[in-house]
Amino acid sequence: MKADPDPLPVGSRNDDSVVSGLVRFWIQNKLPAFILLCLVVSYGVVVAPFDWESSWLPRNPVPVDAIPDIGENQQIVFTTWEGRSPKDIENQITYPLTAALLGIPGVKVIRSNSFFGFSTIYIIFREDIEFYWSRSRILEKLNSLPNGLLPDGVQPTLGPDATALGQVFLYTVEGDGFGLDELRTIQDYYIRYSLQAAGGVSEVASIGGYVKEYQVDVNPDSMRAHNITLPEVYNAVKMSNLDVGAGIIELNRVEYTIRGLGFIKSVSDIENSVVKVNNNVPLFIKDIATVSLGPGVRRGALDKEGAEVVGGVVVVRFGENPLQVIKNVKNKISEIAPGLPQKTLDNGVVSQVRIVPFYDRTDLIHQTLETLNQSLVEEIFVTIIVVIVMMNHLVGSLLISSVLPLAVLFTFIVMKVAGVDANIMALSGIAIAIGVMVDMGIILCENILKRLEEDEGARSLLDIIHQSTLEVGGAVITSSLTTIISFLPVFTLTGPEGKLFKPVAFTKTFAVAASLLLALALIPPLAHIVFGKRNFQTPTRIMINCMMVLAGIWLGISMSFWIGVPLVIVGVVKAASLFMSPDIQKR
Repeated sequence: MKADPDPLPVGSRNDDSVVSGLVRFWIQNKLPAFILLCLVVSYGVVVAPFDWESSWLPRNPVPVDAIPDIGENQQIVFTTWEGRSPKDIENQITYPLTAALLGIPGVKVIRSNSFFGFSTIYIIFREDIEFYWSRSRILEKLNSLPNGLLPDGVQPTLGPDATALGQVFLYTVEGDGFGLDELRTIQDYYIRYSLQAAGGVSEVASIGGYVKEYQVDVNPDSMRAHNITLPEVYNAVKMSNLDVGAGIIELNRVEYTIRGLGFIKSVSDIENSVVKVNNNVPLFIKDIATVSLGPGVRRGALDKEGAEVVGGVVVVRFGENPLQVIKNVKNKISEIAPGLPQKTLDNGVVSQVRIVPFYDRTDLIHQTLETLNQSLVEEIFVTIIVVIVMMNHLVGSLLISSVLPLAVLFTFIVMKVAGVDANIMALSGIAIAIGVMVDMGIILCENILKRLEEDEGARSLLDIIHQSTLEVGGAVITSSLTTIISFLPVFTLTGPEGKLFKPVAFTKTFAVAASLLLALALIPPLAHIVFGKRNFQTPTRIMINCMMVLAGIWLGISMSFWIGVPLVIVGVVKAASLFMSPDIQKR
């Protein structure tokens, strides 16, 4: 009976698979692995959503918010027609405009409302329609409306490029001795424009106070006596409030520009405007009307602790980072605060207008990030301790544990590239995946350590690591793909449910894929470095175990008692075993 030929050495088997080639490449070429490691760490720090301050790296974090935006993909068309009833608005603006906008591609449904003096139309698009593409289609449609579709002088406008979750910062404008009309004027013509120039701000809306305006209250009896109509009054006020040019004249070889300055600056300017001339006698507006300064018609107010105040709402632009936009707004407020108006009160105190925030989403975002950041750190440390205790191999445990923070940073990189925002749901997906992420490294390292124990020096360390990785590489890949495929039903969700749960599926998929890639690319070359033959003397081993005990004490005091205790126990047991018999040390 013929015996089977001896099998080929483990490191010389003819394995031409892609995984085999890649693993051998990473082991033999450690410089690319080191470069990959540096890129993951550096760019991961750059895009990490946490509010880290880095002086040696620029920061371009993933857009971060407290909760995912589950609102509809909608745009708003706003149309005003002063003084008209809701029925007139509905018949002459809302209905014809809604019918015209129905032909826009990608529209799912249109909802419209008619109010006194204005109309709002909500155009809801399908989820697959890009936000700014839908805005451009609406503008094209509004610019191509047929003549006569809307009343003369009525111009529809498109709402701000923001979502329903875009109101991230609200503030009040306060100042002792300033009236509500003065504060509203400061808000409308100084603060609002300054804050709107901050990066990422779509709109700054004013609330409360009184909008100062010139009011002309006509006397019907005087108008009838002088045979004057309302259009003539409108035209007189309009023509009195403009500058006109009258060409140039040349005197002594110098050209002089002739202008008529007519902008209204006071109530008397309107009162002395000529409406009509009867029998060479001019009739002024003051002859047929009373002109005064007064507040405009209000449909709302802002209350703070029982007192009416003036305020504003900062709306963040679609796709921007809300946390960064709030920082930009705060920096702009600090910049303009010294230049806000001030006045001296009767008691001699100088009062200056100030901007007081009363809703700032920064606190909510920071609380969310801090909670998840602490959870991620604690989970990583707990996983590291469990790995150290179960594997009973310090170097291998540290090698496995190094994949966890690297995979988290790699996940942030993929989130930045894929456009997935960081919120409580997205970061929860990473926290859920921690237990799965460490499995790849455990399987690879444990198999490598097992083969190293079985080897009697017949093979090189490179061949042992290479073949050990190939033995379990297929299983690791299959396990990771199974985990990823299990989340495929979540990607099929649509509407608010999809926007709520898809971030979890995305980030868990990214985390598992990142841990698989880093485990196959970094663990073999790092194992080839750290698993070399080393004979540590007893004092060195005692020092290492003492450092482990100190690290456990520090973690127990700074983070959690249950995190530090296992590490202290492992360090004490390993240090004590050094003084026991070899048989006991091997157990």
